[in-house]
Amino acid sequence: MSKRIFVDLLRKLEADHELQGSQRTSSGEVLGITLYILVQGGSLRLTKERFQHSTETISRYFSAGLKSLLLLSVDVIKPIDRQFRDIPAEIRYDPRYMPFFKDCVGAIDGTHVDARIPVEDQVRYIGRHGTTTQNVMAVCDFNMCFTFALAGWEGSAHDSRIFARALTDDRLHFPHPPQGKYYLFDAGYPLKMGYLKPYPETRYHLADFARGSRPVHGRQENFNKAHSSLRSVIERTFGVWKKKWHILSKMPQYKFKKQRSIVLATMALHNFIHMHPSRWDPEFNTSDADEASFVPSEDEDNATDDNIESDMCDAAGAEHMSTVRDNIAEEIYCVRR
Repeated sequence: MSKRIFVDLLRKLEADHELQGSQRTSSGEVLGITLYILVQGGSLRLTKERFQHSTETISRYFSAGLKSLLLLSVDVIKPIDRQFRDIPAEIRYDPRYMPFFKDCVGAIDGTHVDARIPVEDQVRYIGRHGTTTQNVMAVCDFNMCFTFALAGWEGSAHDSRIFARALTDDRLHFPHPPQGKYYLFDAGYPLKMGYLKPYPETRYHLADFARGSRPVHGRQENFNKAHSSLRSVIERTFGVWKKKWHILSKMPQYKFKKQRSIVLATMALHNFIHMHPSRWDPEFNTSDADEASFVPSEDEDNATDDNIESDMCDAAGAEHMSTVRDNIAEEIYCVRR
């Protein structure tokens, strides 16, 4: 991050989130140690050499910095307006999405973060690629900021199961969409009131359209392409987040509670950097210049589950959102044919 962002972050953590130094170490150095570990992947040996402190001191300062960033996460991982009164600028001024998706307020998806798990518990945390991970559900707005995060789930947990907990556990303060508004998510989630998924058994991923030899055809494919393009904001958000904080791909042997805290702390840093008035950051700049820069060719978390509809039965809501989807598809088709 730039020096200006670092200084402003330091001041906020000192004033509002209990960041303190000691007689021998300033709060700025505590924050520097914390950021260094998060960026370069958690090696205490490298951090000890860089800052010339003992391993015990580095570990203590990292815990203090992480605690402060967790307090920050409560302030910054949330919608700017929980009523979602305004149409996002990224939709309002883009003819690909306006007026079709004017009531959309964000995107939802899950992603996997490297995890270090004791041998006796590893089976539950083995994800689709055969490694131990924690499954993280997140919501983001169209400014690429996280507005909700639920971390710490086993790598084997299906996205729809985590989504169900987010919606039903009031302690998590999920930002539910107001009546008439909705989030976008992929085929791995249930169609229900306030949540719009693509048409099944129809081309969906942008990469599928890019490498396909035939043009986009019909109402359902036109809808799916527009839906995928708009929903890709969360894949780009995940991409920027993981590219900056290398610790997410090579997690050290911390207790799992601290690994979960690292996820939330780095999300808070992600938001703070992007919401800063200077808006300067190499990864965000790359993503802003090229929307495809951090979008994977295929989302590993899009596998469907035959039981998701029964797990979260909402027949009336599903019927309503199916009608919303059909109406949007018709509007897009009429404009583009």
